[in-house]
Amino acid sequence: MNTLTPTSTVKVVGSNGQISLGKQFAGRQVLVEEREPGVWMVRTATVVPDNERWIHGLQAASDLKEALDWAASQPASGENTAQVLKRLGDGVK
Repeated sequence: MNTLTPTSTVKVVGSNGQISLGKQFAGRQVLVEEREPGVWMVRTATVVPDNERWIHGLQAASDLKEALDWAASQPASGENTAQVLKRLGDGVK
């Protein structure tokens, strides 16, 4: 388990209202919570768009595992390449 010793540093808020957290956080998304006036908690976060949330659900994980298990049990071959290409060209129905 990673245990961190709390540290404090003094940062100056620039004239544009920004502070720098350091290069190690460059490009990261963060949640900024105002706990009370003048007190903020800043936490790194990963934000998932609403229209992509389904992929993180149990059903998607189960379907993906099933597909990967099937693919692992089916040796690749070029035997029916023409049929597959025809189905793709016709639009799989």
